[in-house]
Amino acid sequence: MRTARGRRRRRRRHPAYARDVTICRCPGRVCPSACLLPLLASGPTERAVRGTADRPVPARGGRPTHGAAVDGAGVPRRKKASSAVASPSGSAPSDGRVAESGSESVSVLGSALGTEFGINEWLVDEFRQRYRDDPDSVDLVWRDYFRAAPPAGAVARPPLGAASDPRDDDLAAKAVRVAALIHAYRVRGHLLAATDPLAAGRAGGHRDLDPSGHGLEAADGPRVFAVDGFAGRQEMSLDDVLTRLRTAYCGTTGIEYMHIQDPLERRWIQQRAEGPQRPFDRAEQLGILHRLGSAEAFETFLHTKYVGHKRYSLEGGEATIVLLDTLLESAARVGTREVVLGMAHRGRLNVLANIVGKPLARIFGEFEDTPDITSAHGSGDVKYHLGAEGTFHASDGHEVAVRVVANPSHLEIVGPVAEGIVRGRQDLADGSHGDFRVLPVVVHGDAALAGQGVVAETLNMSQLPGYRTGGTVHVVIDNQLGFTTAADRARSGTYATDVARTVAAPVLHVNGDDPEAVVRAARTAFDYRQAFGKDVVIDLVCYRRHGHSEVDDPSITQPAMYDRIAERPSVRRLYARELLRTGAIDAQEEERSRRRHREELDRAFTETAAATGPGRATPPIPPTRGSGEADVRPRTAAGEATLRRVLNTQTDLPPGFTAHPRVLPQLRRRAAMLDAGNVDWATAEALAFGSLLLEGVPVRLAGEDSRRGTFGQRHAVLTDRRTGREHIPLNTLGPDAARFTPYDSLLSELAVLAFEYGYALARPDALVLWEAQFGDFVNGAQTVVDEYIASSEQKWGERSGVTLLLPHGLEGQGPDHSSARVERFLQLCADDNITVAAPSLPANYFHLLRQQGLDPRRRPLVVFTPKSMLRLKAATSRLEDFTGGSFRPVLPDTVPDPGRVERVLLCSGKVAHDLDAHRRATGDTRTAVVRLECLYPFPSAELRAELGRFPAATEVRWVQEEPANQGAWTFAAPRIAPLLRCFLSCVSRPAASAPAVGSARLHTAEQQDLVRRAFA
Repeated sequence: MRTARGRRRRRRRHPAYARDVTICRCPGRVCPSACLLPLLASGPTERAVRGTADRPVPARGGRPTHGAAVDGAGVPRRKKASSAVASPSGSAPSDGRVAESGSESVSVLGSALGTEFGINEWLVDEFRQRYRDDPDSVDLVWRDYFRAAPPAGAVARPPLGAASDPRDDDLAAKAVRVAALIHAYRVRGHLLAATDPLAAGRAGGHRDLDPSGHGLEAADGPRVFAVDGFAGRQEMSLDDVLTRLRTAYCGTTGIEYMHIQDPLERRWIQQRAEGPQRPFDRAEQLGILHRLGSAEAFETFLHTKYVGHKRYSLEGGEATIVLLDTLLESAARVGTREVVLGMAHRGRLNVLANIVGKPLARIFGEFEDTPDITSAHGSGDVKYHLGAEGTFHASDGHEVAVRVVANPSHLEIVGPVAEGIVRGRQDLADGSHGDFRVLPVVVHGDAALAGQGVVAETLNMSQLPGYRTGGTVHVVIDNQLGFTTAADRARSGTYATDVARTVAAPVLHVNGDDPEAVVRAARTAFDYRQAFGKDVVIDLVCYRRHGHSEVDDPSITQPAMYDRIAERPSVRRLYARELLRTGAIDAQEEERSRRRHREELDRAFTETAAATGPGRATPPIPPTRGSGEADVRPRTAAGEATLRRVLNTQTDLPPGFTAHPRVLPQLRRRAAMLDAGNVDWATAEALAFGSLLLEGVPVRLAGEDSRRGTFGQRHAVLTDRRTGREHIPLNTLGPDAARFTPYDSLLSELAVLAFEYGYALARPDALVLWEAQFGDFVNGAQTVVDEYIASSEQKWGERSGVTLLLPHGLEGQGPDHSSARVERFLQLCADDNITVAAPSLPANYFHLLRQQGLDPRRRPLVVFTPKSMLRLKAATSRLEDFTGGSFRPVLPDTVPDPGRVERVLLCSGKVAHDLDAHRRATGDTRTAVVRLECLYPFPSAELRAELGRFPAATEVRWVQEEPANQGAWTFAAPRIAPLLRCFLSCVSRPAASAPAVGSARLHTAEQQDLVRRAFA
């Protein structure tokens, strides 16, 4: 308190605290300078009225402080000089509140240019010297000031007490207002852009974009002001500034980018937007017209030949084809290896035909095979869900591979799947994702982009170490309408793309009826991605000529909108008219182009009709797993030398590395477990991963706490206790070993699991694992489980080997930390689609992981992993369990005399140890405990053999700790019953709507009762 009072007394005695000084009341010790900004755009009268407001000025350390002397204008007092310079060059304040104020000057201190700072002059000189030595050593507000201000001594100061020239005073003030106007257009110019093809005219005015709102008058139009590099100029008249601003930001393209924190990125976009635009030559214009013609002809042909069929047409948004064509042309020219395209239904068939190069005859054949749109395409899915691969041929001879990812009707879920495929392709091609030469392009609908939360999750991945792909180009086909929901009822923000601002992605809003602007936007977006490795969004504002599908009548809910659409010519017709007007083409050339498109479509249609005539169609044959594949399981045992080599990495730390004192003892115990014969779960997992790495199988593990392990068991990554340096022991196995890449994921299940599914799809050579923090949380990714993991092979012929590790077990932790919902996964099991396992011993887990990593026929694997079993002494394995044997889907009982057994308890997972402990405690020798380690594919042969060891009259019970309506009972019972000659009963908790109780005491009582009833 004495120190604080002393500081206050000293401040009151300081000359800067005279009676005529006002004190800034901004909260805290440091003022953010935001209170200065509104004054810059105020007129003289308003400023005079507001001149007594409290304001800060910069002080020592380059940050504004409170209580320095200020004048009525809210800036440091200083006499006016004869020079005025504005600084609109782009270094907007980094504080988000400041950067969003459209009427503020880029240079907060711009109004102090050429002025004297009185008693603070020495401090300003000190900051100026620091700025000269290192601009980054002072705050942004000072950097802007010194960059805009004339060098010290360059401006002649009038004698002390001499009156300043009023004309110079006015020029100085208005130069700052011009800078504020430029900044306002950069921030909010997109609000006046003519991006809506259905709008009657340009959007209404905005005060921040009106020169009068900045104290500028019509008479100022011809006056020349210093603009410090705006549009590549040092000086411009106000009229020229306004013309350039409106051309750059208020044409048919509007740009949002001033929310980006990096000034280099902002300046890059400013140079692209504000600089001169190269006109399109005739060849480029003809190329655009050709692409528009192809897109329109395709949709028109389908609309006339397949009336009543759903196809989710691109009519009204045909410029999408021009946009994608431009992106792929740019990608091909710079040597991009592949473009991976994720998109939903709208325009998908058009993209497959005109971008990917899928033969028209195949597309028409799919229509012929599905007269009823509700029937499945082929053996798997409707035609507008299917993926495809092809080669895009650029106009200059370059080419690039292109892949469209298959997707379900669940909008936007394809986005993270596509990102995972891209990252997998990058890692596969380079051994790392270093050069990002695989380009992800994700096409969104406007309503889905704003409405689906997975979009925000996927954007959040974009710069994270385990998920970055070098930047995604997002294309929004903005129909300005959902199914029937208008935009003002579908989102709270201004744009559907507002979510992209959360990751500082620039957004280019472009009118879909200006194809040349679309091409420029696509080139800018691609070049930005290449330059900065970040996501970028193109909002293609267009319309939907038909309803959500072609069988829907949109005029029922949007009559006015669809009246305007009915009267509007297509973008191809509009562009052809413009080229006819300028003489780029003649009418005959346009007609020849249309005829060529029509003839190509007619030929393909004729071929399709001939191939699918009466008697020629054949019923689809569902794909059969394993056809042509040998039914040979890989050898999963590992040599002792290999196992010891892996364990040595756990304690062989780098020189000078200080392991955490709580972790190092665990690592030492782990290294001794082979000799002690008590290998636990985490050690078995490390042995599986390490031995796979030595056999050349990469291992990727991701999850919310996966590097350490939710339960502190894994420690795949060690952190130096003193320096924070990280060390991955399994990556020290030698140069010939594959890489182990463990990642802590963002706090997401839906997008992250979709990403890992896509990654595994692209990396069939790797073991790819996703671990839930608790198995309960996988229900947040149920869409991925249902639509991809369980059914992708049946629907699309795609096989992903992704592995899910789901901690499961009722242990008194409540209903949300107990169950991975075994029943839900088992309900999805059919067609040999997935493997579902619940191993109860570390060695069996070891063999299961190695089997998954080495089996070329791998399918998705779901493992219900332990929690308390991680440290259970009974749940350990010996050295010989790893050097011999394989994964056992049924673990037999060790009862001494099977012939005397009167009761067999069948179970799975942790409850087996509870039953065995009770049996040992009571000395029961007449009860056998048989564990089902694999639940699907159901091990009928192995279980029949095990049950055959016991007398025929033996009672058989299924025991599970889950409620009767959950767990494996309803799945296992009809598969076990045919193997028995007796009645099968179930011992479980009563059926319940929740997985477990919330009371640990009640849980314990329930568990004890469950075990007691199993032996009763």
